[in-house]
Amino acid sequence: MQFSVLIPTWNNLEFLKCCVDSIRKNSIAKHEILVYVNEGADGSADWCEKEKIKFVHSKKNVGVCTSLNALFEIATKDIICYVNDDMYLCPNWDEPLIKEIETIGDEKFYFSSTMIEPEDTGNKCVFAPFPFGKTPSEFKESELLAALPKMNKADWSGSTWPPNLMHRNMWKAIDGYGEEFSPGLYSDPDVSMKLWKEGVRVFKGLGESRAYHFMSKSTGRVKMNDGKKTFLKKWGVSSSWFSKNVLKLGEDYSGPLPERKISPNIKDRLKGWFA
Repeated sequence: MQFSVLIPTWNNLEFLKCCVDSIRKNSIAKHEILVYVNEGADGSADWCEKEKIKFVHSKKNVGVCTSLNALFEIATKDIICYVNDDMYLCPNWDEPLIKEIETIGDEKFYFSSTMIEPEDTGNKCVFAPFPFGKTPSEFKESELLAALPKMNKADWSGSTWPPNLMHRNMWKAIDGYGEEFSPGLYSDPDVSMKLWKEGVRVFKGLGESRAYHFMSKSTGRVKMNDGKKTFLKKWGVSSSWFSKNVLKLGEDYSGPLPERKISPNIKDRLKGWFA
């Protein structure tokens, strides 16, 4: 089974090279790699052309949402996988995902790999802190590979962040990433909410599928949108309420999520507006 792997990048060639190399050498399947080059002042477009990687190029940074939607238009595989350019996909990262897709037997799923991060931000869905480097040039790859067999994490509920994947028919059903969230803040939980509205109840992070996240913080280089308020205005509940109460984010995975009515809550709306 092959994926179309969508990678948005913005003048991040060192990270992009590392990401693509990890997909090529650490996957059990030969996936379709697609790159959206934002600006490309670092030679990213030339590198993609040299490497015979299909890519889309814009002269300015259009953000993650627009980039992903454009890449979907040229994707040819049934499984659409979104990966950030500052990620190194660990050996056999795709094998548990392929097995899950084959087991579930339908299109209504949203799966994530589990990130390994150098800093502990309190996120229950990641392995942290494991400081194997914050840039590819200082990446301690051999130390990471040696540590992987000792890392154990149960599958978790609440798939939201990349690396993530869904069936192309679900992408079409939700009309991809919401460009009202451009350049991208809070677009991830918005996708989860749209999938929920389409009847998806399997939001599963796989503990055996791992990706090292350099945490390059591209968001620090651009003026971000107020995604928290956009989400609240659009859905009538806050992203934090949705993640905790509906997606059960970070809890051990125990099967498809139970039905839950999502309706505007006045207290929640007020807390969201004034947070």
